[in-house]
Amino acid sequence: MSPPASRREEPAAQEGWGSFLRQLLILVLVVVGIRTFIVEPFTIPSASMVPTLQIGDFIAVTKYSYGYSRYSFPFSLPLFSGRIFGRQPERGDVVVFRYTQNPDVDYIKRTIGLPGDHIRLEHGRLFINDREVPREKVGPYALTDETGRLLSGTVYREILPRPPGVWPHLIMQMTDEGPANNTQEYIVPPGCLFMMGDDRDDSADSRFQGGRESGSCAAPAGNDFLRGSNQDLGFVPEENLVGRARRVIFSINLTHPGWQFWYWPAEIRWNRTFMFIQ
Repeated sequence: MSPPASRREEPAAQEGWGSFLRQLLILVLVVVGIRTFIVEPFTIPSASMVPTLQIGDFIAVTKYSYGYSRYSFPFSLPLFSGRIFGRQPERGDVVVFRYTQNPDVDYIKRTIGLPGDHIRLEHGRLFINDREVPREKVGPYALTDETGRLLSGTVYREILPRPPGVWPHLIMQMTDEGPANNTQEYIVPPGCLFMMGDDRDDSADSRFQGGRESGSCAAPAGNDFLRGSNQDLGFVPEENLVGRARRVIFSINLTHPGWQFWYWPAEIRWNRTFMFIQ
């Protein structure tokens, strides 16, 4: 007499669930591995990198570009200190890194100063190692930032020195005056970077040195511009780097609630799809 059908099918059902769970685990490990070691997607929530990056951009960041640190891994596991397979960013690279005051927060800025560089701004003009960085006027620009404010300014093409050549990119300037456009000279410490947003008047970046009094990238005596302000990025340790921003995968300007997907085709910025980040 044969056993009941339910008993005959039970081992097969258990094996089916086991196979499914193994495949699911493999899939999760592959996805985590890709995000950890190869490429990770990020979204742009603010206007600090306008006109290069827009609010609503979804970007691809290569994780291998500068090697790996604890911040390359999920939950920032303290597996080791420093970087392995490390490479320094080049001037002009757009970089995702962990915020110096709260390493759970990701920032994105452009690399302006490398270790040993002398950086300052005079009337909105950038100087690197006592040489003025050329800029060419492109035209007027207006945008609405993440708080709903309407901002207007002028777009310039700034031409950064990047041996053996140069690295042109766009910036936006609302004014050439104000404290952040007339700064003291910053001397970038070893193992640190000077980062700035392309929206020069709406970016909390390395020009603001408040908040950090210790550590290898703390502002040395004399580099205390706006110390005590709430905009306190300061110099960025190379260990905080996450990766290099390479491409805009796609971009959307949501003017309706996100669940109203029928508006999406009109709100997607099709001209930014797969755009290289200069």
